[in-house]
Amino acid sequence: MAKRAFILLEGHSRGNGLLYVQAAKRLGLHPITLSTDPAQYDYLAAGGIEAIPVDTDNLGALIREFSRLGETYDIAGITGFSGDDESVYATVGKLCRHFDLPGPNPESIEQCYDKFTQRQLLSGAGIPIPAYRLAANAADVESSTLQIGWPVIVKPAVGSGSIGVRLCRNAEELAEHTTYLLSGQHIWRSPPRILVEEFAEGPLYWADIMGDQIIGIGTADCGPPPHFVCRACTIPAPLTDNERERIADVSLSCLRALGLGWGPAGIEFRWTKRGPVVIEVNPRLHGAPAPQLLQLAYGIDLVTEHIKIAIGEEWDLRRRHSHIAAARFLVADRDGILDRIADGSQEAAMPGVAEVKFYIPPKTPIVRKGDYRDWIGHVIATSPWHAQTEETLQRAVDSLHWSITPFPTVGE
Repeated sequence: MAKRAFILLEGHSRGNGLLYVQAAKRLGLHPITLSTDPAQYDYLAAGGIEAIPVDTDNLGALIREFSRLGETYDIAGITGFSGDDESVYATVGKLCRHFDLPGPNPESIEQCYDKFTQRQLLSGAGIPIPAYRLAANAADVESSTLQIGWPVIVKPAVGSGSIGVRLCRNAEELAEHTTYLLSGQHIWRSPPRILVEEFAEGPLYWADIMGDQIIGIGTADCGPPPHFVCRACTIPAPLTDNERERIADVSLSCLRALGLGWGPAGIEFRWTKRGPVVIEVNPRLHGAPAPQLLQLAYGIDLVTEHIKIAIGEEWDLRRRHSHIAAARFLVADRDGILDRIADGSQEAAMPGVAEVKFYIPPKTPIVRKGDYRDWIGHVIATSPWHAQTEETLQRAVDSLHWSITPFPTVGE
């Protein structure tokens, strides 16, 4: 009998890639990763995971590779993810449709990862979002800013991980960031399209959804402007019943407006004077460590349940318990060489600490980008109480030893 294979399109070294591989194995599936460059995902070689190089931007090449694999394996399902290219998940939907496998609607995914189209659909459904304009050049960016008013968020219309996202508070910052986006420093996978948005000020919340069920609502803190590098996240968020209900109602309205409702989705909000304002809807799980936090908080393994949906099996989203889970990201505070770093074993052994993970080894050069690539690692803690979880997390972070030596200045 042929092995049941589960196909993963692309991956993510710092994110959910390894979690999906491990979950597929636990379900008795044989995980296979298809990637334009499998070597970029270190967990594949380390775990002896089958990986096949193929141009994942070429749908025809993928269909041929799937057909070839189907001669050897019983392909049970497909999913995919990538840190910097949301279109991968739309390709997953197209492959699922071609091979008659359970999967997301590719048209819904495509209109979701184009943030301008997403904004249009949400606005048309009466969902609260920031004021926005689409710009193709520097003149458009300037006129859009004058229409919206300072400060503004300026970002690529397509992208993820806060790459290319910046708060601009004056004309100088606006010109600097516009030049960065349009001068070739930012990598565009399509003709440049820039979204200029009102800065929705207020606490940041996120919701993870599976199908049409809200699994949990968390809160997050970002570093200082002008960038939005996440520093910490906690689930569940300390909300009143009314606040939780309002976020849930807006979340479900987003799914309807965007044609989502199959599989996972992650939504980010700012709580402003108007209440919850939608910042972004992603037709996928939030990246790690969000799935680990949800499992620690509620006992629900969303990665495993997503795979079950993708292979046509019954899922189980029942909560087993209710704890507080939180993560703190270790963020580079300067450019330089990561010359010293602890292994984290002492901190990982502390009561209440669930994980200590470093993403990069010592002697790695660091040049800050102002997005998720500035993360060096993370620490996760859990307990039945908010205060205890935060105390445990802070104690573990304070105990870690790591340092960055600045690059030598010219002439040294």
